[in-house]
Amino acid sequence: MADLVAQLPSDELALILVFLSPAYDPHHFIAEITRHFDETQVCGCTTAGELAPDGWDENSVVALAFSRADFSAVIRPILNLDSFRVEDGRRIGGELRHELLRVTPQVDRGNPFGLVLIDGLCRREEAVMSAIYASLDDIPVVGGSAGDGMRFEKTFVFFDGQAHTNAALLILLNTSLPFRVFKCDNFEPQPQKMVVTEADIENRTVRELNAEPAAKEYSRMVGIMDAKLDPFSFASHPVLVRVGGSYYARSIQRVEPDGSLHFFCAIDEGMVLTAATSRSLVGTTRDTFADIRDEIGDVSLFIGFECLLRRLDAEQHQLARDMSELYRQNRVVGFHTYGEQFGSMHVNQTFTGVAIGRRPA
Repeated sequence: MADLVAQLPSDELALILVFLSPAYDPHHFIAEITRHFDETQVCGCTTAGELAPDGWDENSVVALAFSRADFSAVIRPILNLDSFRVEDGRRIGGELRHELLRVTPQVDRGNPFGLVLIDGLCRREEAVMSAIYASLDDIPVVGGSAGDGMRFEKTFVFFDGQAHTNAALLILLNTSLPFRVFKCDNFEPQPQKMVVTEADIENRTVRELNAEPAAKEYSRMVGIMDAKLDPFSFASHPVLVRVGGSYYARSIQRVEPDGSLHFFCAIDEGMVLTAATSRSLVGTTRDTFADIRDEIGDVSLFIGFECLLRRLDAEQHQLARDMSELYRQNRVVGFHTYGEQFGSMHVNQTFTGVAIGRRPA
């Protein structure tokens, strides 16, 4: 914490975001840094890897400060997600939107965007995002599901000096700086289709695909042996769902002992899953950065939420160093996630975020 404090300004801040490796004690760390910045809102979450100013990192802490000169910020925690109701999300989103208007001086009002951080093991991301987004009057929203490295045991979000499980944070920021929210992936749909014919919807577990044992059928359809199914296999062979004319990845977390497949995202019986092939991970990401700069000009910072499986896929194909250098060059700060939020959607194997431009001279 002392290292971070030495690097961050100490006053005139609207918000500090902290992305913390699970190698650290989350309760101790967030209590200490909140105590130091007692006049600034501090929030964040645990990670499955960090996107640091010098590239991809692990076992580290990344902090990002927002100046009051350029940002207004309001935050609302959503606790006890296991009892979350749609009307709760709509109420919270509406109240926070009006609160942002109250704290933003009329002369400084620009445009708002939202960030969502959520317990990556809560299995409530879809319900939360759908309810929140419907209440925000078209405010663009991105975010990430908190991680726990490769352990998948417990993840935390940080608010008011405490580390919470079974919780989410909605953060709304207003800025006069140019910005753009974005989503990047590198997969193309293929003709092979799989229908979920038996599933445990509550636990995101698929027992049968095409009326066959799930792991066996998935392996056959994507062309790999089920004995080789591991996180690297799933990273290289995601499945896609089609929503509103666009495809979104639905990534698999693990194979259960009975041969069923446990997913990172919500699934349902009757859902059609489409096999996918990869395009260049480095190339598609570089193109995304270039497109954003073409639209808003020079970018001071990319706040990024990147799926853990993208990192595993890059490592498997010896692209981790190239991706890390690309992120360093483009000043990406954020974390590797257990899932990403974009608009009303909870997605996987994607890179989402917001690009913050520079104030015109």
